[in-house]
Amino acid sequence: MDDRLDWNRDGRDWPNRNCSRFVSAGGLNWHVQRMGQGPVLLMLHGTGASTHSWRDFAPVLAEHFTLIAPDMPGHAFTDSPPYDRMSLPGMAGFVGALVRELGVTPDLVLGHSAGAAILIQACLDGWIAPRALISLNGALLPWRGVPGRVFSPAAKLFARNALASHYFSWRARSRGMIQRLVDSTGSKLDPLGVDFYQRLIRSPAHVRSSLSMMANWDLGLIEQGLPRLETPLYLVVGEEDSTVSPREARRVRQHYHPEAELIGLPGLGHLAHEERPREVAEVVRRIAAQYGL
Repeated sequence: MDDRLDWNRDGRDWPNRNCSRFVSAGGLNWHVQRMGQGPVLLMLHGTGASTHSWRDFAPVLAEHFTLIAPDMPGHAFTDSPPYDRMSLPGMAGFVGALVRELGVTPDLVLGHSAGAAILIQACLDGWIAPRALISLNGALLPWRGVPGRVFSPAAKLFARNALASHYFSWRARSRGMIQRLVDSTGSKLDPLGVDFYQRLIRSPAHVRSSLSMMANWDLGLIEQGLPRLETPLYLVVGEEDSTVSPREARRVRQHYHPEAELIGLPGLGHLAHEERPREVAEVVRRIAAQYGL
């Protein structure tokens, strides 16, 4: 099994491939998808995912926006940075370098899961200044209790052990394992959606980068920074999300950013934008309309 995904082999049928390009920024070679015309909407996927997760969602939004969606550093077809630069500020800085290289100024930004945390950090650090920020099932607060004491040390251990990423990738040969992983998010995907996650996880480089990102994660920075966030924040939450509890968004609004607007998505899980792309895209359009976008 090759360590990295190969664009000519693994990307031969990649969703929205005709909109893909490769861009050098921040010392990395990025896979970026760009489509549509209008106000600029920057979208960041979460840990372990890629641009494939926008496969049906992006074309709907591209009817109204210039949409820019990269594979995050180390994910899918974008180069991996050094381990210690996969921190929250490090990833935000890479996104800032990419935006500068592309010569765009995002009017609206949307982050799924960990992508939302990266965008908040990018706003706090001055890399971007959008009109509004949409967190879609955002992972914004530190793990509490036993998971918080166990999860990060485990991720550090696995990220440093090359055999661990190869083991997880070997396990990904089992379709059942991938299906259980997807089901654990509270979302129901079609077989093709599951196929793409299996393709990703069969790459040890992708798995290693996902683990490195989790190992370097300090969501305490977001917890401390949220009260200082000047960008209007929208918390869009799948009410069946079993990866990031919907209660976390309520905690964000109650304790850290009371100006945030909370929007529930009944019946949808963590991968809401993959389950019902048009429904979630309409939520984005309604938010954008409030700013004349």
